[in-house]
Amino acid sequence: MKILFDWLISRVIDDQGNIVDEIVWDGPKSSSGVAKRLLKMQQGRLLPEVIILSERFPEATIDPMGALSEPNWPKREDSEEIFQRATLELAKMGVADSSKDMDRRLDMLVSATLEVRSFWTTSESRCIEWAGLFITEADLDSQRNEIPHSIASSGTIVEASEKLRVSPPMHLPSESEWSSMVSHAISVTSSSEILDQLEASIREIASIHVPSLSALLGPISAAKLVSLAGGRERLARMPSGSLQVLGAHAAMSAHRRGAPPPKHGAVLFSMPQVSRSPRWVRGKIARYLAGKASIAVRVDHFDGETWEKAQIDEINSEIDAIKAKFPKPPKRG
Repeated sequence: MKILFDWLISRVIDDQGNIVDEIVWDGPKSSSGVAKRLLKMQQGRLLPEVIILSERFPEATIDPMGALSEPNWPKREDSEEIFQRATLELAKMGVADSSKDMDRRLDMLVSATLEVRSFWTTSESRCIEWAGLFITEADLDSQRNEIPHSIASSGTIVEASEKLRVSPPMHLPSESEWSSMVSHAISVTSSSEILDQLEASIREIASIHVPSLSALLGPISAAKLVSLAGGRERLARMPSGSLQVLGAHAAMSAHRRGAPPPKHGAVLFSMPQVSRSPRWVRGKIARYLAGKASIAVRVDHFDGETWEKAQIDEINSEIDAIKAKFPKPPKRG
């Protein structure tokens, strides 16, 4: 004896295929109502009618997929249209539900930031070099941040040179070329604004999703680790040694071909505790920091008590102690 059901009908069928009992759902046949029942079935939960039948016939086995393979299962043409609308409603509910996934939201933000930064880096360099062809007295290093804004907000290249506080250029671009320079500079400045907006969003979400890890590494680096690991849970369950080399794709590929293993990935190396330390202690600091980061993300994922400034200061003090313990490079034997 088994219980078969779909969103509309629940039946008890004996071993000879006879219908022993049956309950037809008598609720409102709206698309949202049917969608909620379909969602419950999708989540593996039992419909109320199935629960009633299982209480009546405790010896019956519940087969949630049996109705699909039952040749005599009734088809209700008058319910087909409402079923189709309900499946669309269910799809919308799934999309809405996925927006609660903080891992995916962080991944979208991190990926978008990488894409925009890649474009901005190339375009910004081109903008600086292009301006330098004409405004030769501009300091392309110290005035680097000013140049795109000066070009983008000026009517002529002479006006741009005035904003940069240098002499006007000896040679002027054509009207068409100047228009192209301005358009390019505007794209650089707008990309910079987009980057700022994206990073502000990352800081906001990472500080909520992984507060302890964000306090330790900063929200941007914490978000990158979560994205590289494929989610907070995977990062929390990852050994600290694997976390340490996240982002070291090229170095790991070289290691598989016989090169020495990497001491840190791009994310940890971007931390000033690592990158601004002497090269001979970077590996030790990266290993220590990875261990603490591994603990921090577990605290976040398993609802531990969020780390405070005192704990972060203690970790940074330990890093300073490591540097003090190894002030000189080891002697080569």
